[in-house]
Amino acid sequence: MLSNLSFLSPFAPFFVTFLLLFLFVEQISYLRKKRNVPGPNIILPFLGNAISLITKPTSFWEVQADLAASLGFCINYIIGRFIVFIRNTELSHLIFANRRPDAFLLDHKDLRRQIAPNFTHRALSTYPALQQIIILQHLRSWERLSSESPGNPIYFRLLARDMNLETSQIVFVGRYLSHEAREKFRDDYNLFNTGLMKLPFDLPGFAFRNARLAVERLVETLSDCATQSKKRMSEGDEPSCLINFWMQETVREIAESKTAPPRSSDVEIGSYLFDFLFAAQDASTSSLLWVVTLLDSHPDVLQRVREKVSRIWSPESDTLISAEQLREMKYTQAVARKVIRYQPPAALVPHIAMKDFPLTEPYTIPNGTIADRFEPERFSEDRQEEVIFKRNYLALGAGPHQCVGQRYALNHLVLFIAMFITGCDEIMYCPTICPKDGCRISLYQRCPRYPNLTLN
Repeated sequence: MLSNLSFLSPFAPFFVTFLLLFLFVEQISYLRKKRNVPGPNIILPFLGNAISLITKPTSFWEVQADLAASLGFCINYIIGRFIVFIRNTELSHLIFANRRPDAFLLDHKDLRRQIAPNFTHRALSTYPALQQIIILQHLRSWERLSSESPGNPIYFRLLARDMNLETSQIVFVGRYLSHEAREKFRDDYNLFNTGLMKLPFDLPGFAFRNARLAVERLVETLSDCATQSKKRMSEGDEPSCLINFWMQETVREIAESKTAPPRSSDVEIGSYLFDFLFAAQDASTSSLLWVVTLLDSHPDVLQRVREKVSRIWSPESDTLISAEQLREMKYTQAVARKVIRYQPPAALVPHIAMKDFPLTEPYTIPNGTIADRFEPERFSEDRQEEVIFKRNYLALGAGPHQCVGQRYALNHLVLFIAMFITGCDEIMYCPTICPKDGCRISLYQRCPRYPNLTLN
């Protein structure tokens, strides 16, 4: 074997020289783009700071925030990508407010128009019943887990993630996924979640390869759901889940113009559905964990939420929270908004620059702009600080790039808070570092029963 490779030995110096030259050019290119902006001065070839991002994600983002404190932005390099991390409010608005299609690769105006029917008043009034039934089923399950091992906390992070995944499945594609399909969907999604935080080695046996293949299967499954939904909507069925509202409008456009709208093939829709599911899944799980943590550490807020909710709805009523009751839960909505503001569910909103895009001069955040207290009253009808200081509320994006599903996400959080705190007499949180520790909690039943309702 060695003799067969011996003919390559004369080329070894050239190979080493080429490799060193490549690494040198990569480093010089990075430094030329970085200039004097805060950020690492030396980077690992290709990987950059990917290892610290994967192994210590919380501290990684804390470091980025510290580096960006002086100028409002800092620089990094991850998996061959040069990254500008913007922390400053005004600079963030400069990006969010941009409408030039050649400046940033993020989303499509036509796509946002097509998915608008998914989040109309009519659609948002349909989803809460589906959300609540899944939440109730999981609350019962969590109560059983706590009662089976008194004194031993349960790890809420994975439980909340499973609940959110099932909620997204039911709300997004409803009856188009059988029970068996949902189980397989969950397994594939877990493979995707695992591979997401691994180094991108697309080789057999590696988590990244398993994740990529899992995503292909998930998109295929969701594409089949789109096919079924188009058929039902063309037959005149009433929408009962998100994909139905979307396909009802798509079918109408096809009937009127005799041509399919852009990006409306079943595979494309399946791909977008997966993106929506990912956004709804992981971001909501993070917010649910912080809800439990913050309500436990602020008993005055917890008690006030209980009092406010109990005046509107009780789990002993054997009915679900109606859309009207949901709108009346103003204080609970304030808590949900404050949780998202206090601990944003996403570390960043990524944009890819399609061409050079100039930033303004460094901007210093005024003293007092960012609050460190958990104070839901800031979002009350009296203070309305989310309106007065709207430019500082960026947890869900802004302008043409704000989260299209923010109303759905907030409704989900409000419904969970209302059902969780009225059904549990005591929430015992056992903290170390949340959510890294799994958010360990113990639950004790408050009411004799939750509404005895199930999905059809």
